[in-house]
Amino acid sequence: MGKGNFLGEFEQLVLLAVIRLDDQGYGMSIRRESEARTSREVTIGAVYATLERLERKGHLRSWEGDSTPTRGGRSRRHFGLTSEGGHALRTAHGILADMWDGLDPAALGG
Repeated sequence: MGKGNFLGEFEQLVLLAVIRLDDQGYGMSIRRESEARTSREVTIGAVYATLERLERKGHLRSWEGDSTPTRGGRSRRHFGLTSEGGHALRTAHGILADMWDGLDPAALGG
């Protein structure tokens, strides 16, 4: 996997949130899922920038949901994982697992 194809930590978090939300993932729900699972603050701007980048890379697909009166008639843009995104995520997981293999987490200190 070339340098430009490796998934960063936040990209992995966003892809995993999309999978967990099972086609119900849109910007704010992805943000909430990420914050709940990582216990760290996530800005909506970072989520949208990452979603757009992952879609450009072919890791996500998006579609417009139904419009809702609570959103002033606007629709939500939903996201789903592509097969390329699944492959990239499995590859990233494998790389990290290989790096951890044989290391003792207790020896990390701190």
